[in-house]
Amino acid sequence: MKKAIIYLSLALVAFSSTTFAANVSTAQNVEFVREYKNMTPLCVAICKGDLETVKKFIEYGADVNEKSNGATPLMLAARYNQVEMIKLLLENGANLRLEDQKGFTAIKYAELSNAKEALAVLKEAKNA
Repeated sequence: MKKAIIYLSLALVAFSSTTFAANVSTAQNVEFVREYKNMTPLCVAICKGDLETVKKFIEYGADVNEKSNGATPLMLAARYNQVEMIKLLLENGANLRLEDQKGFTAIKYAELSNAKEALAVLKEAKNA
């Protein structure tokens, strides 16, 4: 009888652990979808680091200064330390001086994210 209780207890623990893990995974996926739900396709491509897609969006006329969830594409590229992306956006007319609702610029995003390479490129562009 003791063995049956022990086996039943182990099965219950294993089942509850699996159920909990499945719920956590689902919650993370929902959060991921919610984060990208209201973003422009250009900003999503920048967050993912897809340089070729960003080039295509710009080639087809995407606005490099259009805010998405309050941030410009340049701010997002700075946040994620995407140096090549920053250079591409600046070449295509991205405005360094635009601010989000908190008053942060792309340079501030780079500083807050400790994105040293992005910060160097942005400061160089600002001084040019």
